[in-house]
Amino acid sequence: MPKVPFWVFILIAILYFTAVRVDTMDVDASQYAEISREMVKNGDYLHVFDRGYDYLDKPPLLFWTSSVSMKIFGVNNFGYKFPSILFALLAIFSTYRLAKLLYGESTGRMAALVLATCQGMFLMTNDVRCDTILMSCVITAIWLIKEWFVKCKPLYVLAGFLFIGLGMLTKGPIAFMVPVFCFASEWTLKREWQNFFRPVYLLGFIIIALVLLPMSIGLYQQFDLHPEKLVNGKDHVSGLRFFYWSQSFGRITGESPWKNDVDLSFLLQNMLWSFLPWIFLFLTALVLNIAQLFRQKFRLQPQQEWLTTGGFLLTYLALGSSAYQLPHYIFVAFPLAAIITAHLLFVLIEEKKYRGLYKFMQPFHAVITFLLLMSSLALIIYAFPAGPIVIATWVIGFLVWLFIAFRKNLAGKLMWLPATGLIIVNVFLTNHLYYNLLRYQAGSQVGRFIYTSRIPTDSVFIYKMEDPLNSIHFYAQGIIHDMNTIENLTPSKHILTMDVGLNELKQKGYILDIEKQGSLYKVSELTPEFLNPKTRDKAVKNYYLVKLK
Repeated sequence: MPKVPFWVFILIAILYFTAVRVDTMDVDASQYAEISREMVKNGDYLHVFDRGYDYLDKPPLLFWTSSVSMKIFGVNNFGYKFPSILFALLAIFSTYRLAKLLYGESTGRMAALVLATCQGMFLMTNDVRCDTILMSCVITAIWLIKEWFVKCKPLYVLAGFLFIGLGMLTKGPIAFMVPVFCFASEWTLKREWQNFFRPVYLLGFIIIALVLLPMSIGLYQQFDLHPEKLVNGKDHVSGLRFFYWSQSFGRITGESPWKNDVDLSFLLQNMLWSFLPWIFLFLTALVLNIAQLFRQKFRLQPQQEWLTTGGFLLTYLALGSSAYQLPHYIFVAFPLAAIITAHLLFVLIEEKKYRGLYKFMQPFHAVITFLLLMSSLALIIYAFPAGPIVIATWVIGFLVWLFIAFRKNLAGKLMWLPATGLIIVNVFLTNHLYYNLLRYQAGSQVGRFIYTSRIPTDSVFIYKMEDPLNSIHFYAQGIIHDMNTIENLTPSKHILTMDVGLNELKQKGYILDIEKQGSLYKVSELTPEFLNPKTRDKAVKNYYLVKLK
């Protein structure tokens, strides 16, 4: 079977970078972008603020990297997203290196392709949150530590601990736990107890502590030294305890107030879309690996590996035990899932095992990818009608997919058909659907208008707006405050409001000049009513930026 060529990953990287055309999405991504912008403005990297208020939630690595990027490239989409896209590419490279170490060059490249073309990866490079950097740091740490066991060069394990520390700087202790789950499960099943006790680990823990030291100092100064500060309505909140315990383990013990009462299957249900088109191959591979372990009575042979399967299962169980879960929490384990899937692909295509499974999966993948392609066509023709160039581009992409589908004796068609289909689909999701959706995000639309019109942000206020507006501060490049009353307003103030607020202003006798108006919708919660152009007017609401005369 021919190896996946390098130029394919260049095309995918270019597609990732086209996501910088798309505005950051409310709520989380635009909030993180604004925090990064405030770091640039304040020059304070130890203490984190969100719209001027103390922030205690996510660790600061995303904010640090994005703020540095903004100092170089400016406060814009590219400045915010650029570091995370680079980390996404690092995750693909590290997945390749780990899979190559475990199974060889061909499987390594297939694993990289599986990760690069799963739907969640395209989403992570559009709606940039902490998970892209977290996933990258974790899989890089696992690869480097495994490389150390193979080549016995201490530099590898020390670099691995460095990336564990960086992962913890991104999203907390989960970055430490996932590598532990991977290696502990494999060492246990191989009865390699000596690997649990290596002197070099002590040096590794020191490296992690040094990486976490600046953040820990900042948390202590910002919160522990100020018990009078209110965090989520509580005083005497320790920033150090929050980071090292409450935010992660507190969700399992019930200490954390964050709860949405979902069950253990929640993350798997969301993987059905986020790990498309590979989810069905992955689940099959997972079952086969578990069945083999049972047959071997929970004892691995020296040449077998279990860090991918064991690491994924234990990570899933840990995350699935949390009282509060969101779909993207499982993204940290996607590189492990990609390697598991790639190994089965190699077995099916190269070793020609499980012929019945191969004969089923090839047309099954073709049908799934075909439906996804038709869905993208419906979006560019009906939901958000595109011009002839966009439609012609889709037709060319579809013809390429058909060529692969009907070409006889194409080596690796089981891999190429879904991968090509998802690349084509996401060309149009990123550059057409998401781009058009964000036109209905009031925060970014109004914020950019405020900035380009050079309206002072201290003269703009928000009154009775329902739409999440985290993005307005980032695109206005200044903090916009809410107002609770419209009594005694002075001329030249700008008010962002909706129909109810506009009518109140008129009833109070204010003379208004509408400088910008448009339709808003919470773009992260799509409905058939909104996607249907005939009923979209019922789903959207009006907003107005008015100036008092």
